[in-house]
Amino acid sequence: MKRTLIRGLLNVLPMALSLWLFWSLFASLDELGKLMLSTVGQQSLFTGAGFLLVVMLVFIAGLLFSVSPIVWLWNWVERQLMRFPLFKSVYGSIRDIASLMNRDPSKPKNQQTVLVKQANGGYVVGFIMTETAPQPLLDALPEGEWVPVLFQLSYQMAGVTSLVKREDLIMVDWSFEEAMRFNLTAGISKPADENGEQH
Repeated sequence: MKRTLIRGLLNVLPMALSLWLFWSLFASLDELGKLMLSTVGQQSLFTGAGFLLVVMLVFIAGLLFSVSPIVWLWNWVERQLMRFPLFKSVYGSIRDIASLMNRDPSKPKNQQTVLVKQANGGYVVGFIMTETAPQPLLDALPEGEWVPVLFQLSYQMAGVTSLVKREDLIMVDWSFEEAMRFNLTAGISKPADENGEQH
């Protein structure tokens, strides 16, 4: 009885939470769109009209950002706001996360999964996020080809970045997404096969 209940919970809960999250996002954007329509004296014609309006405005913004004067103006406003330390910290973090999510699948991915040997003889899974470290760090380090390696912490989006010599890295033929899932869940979550079964 208990085992069956847990098995049902483990299968239903992720789907239910995912659907609830996407529905909440849809409802929030729909309400925002309805608010914008009401400010110009228009009524929402159907459920989802506000959501479609927000999507359309975001699409138009994407088109505008392909025009050089708009990009220059936006960059200027961004530079002015970045003078405020609190705004710089919050905005910079959100922008970095958005940039990480906006990866072009047609371009080669820079993220390489690696193993790094520890002092006790064990190995830690890490990720090369970029091939070059900042010059001030390279100037302060001893000679060698140093690479920034991210060590993700289990059950957290946070991680620790270490500089490791390339010669001390073991390259692993493992996708960034699967290796990240392994690190985030401490190996509990495993990729599903084509039939959707867990290995």
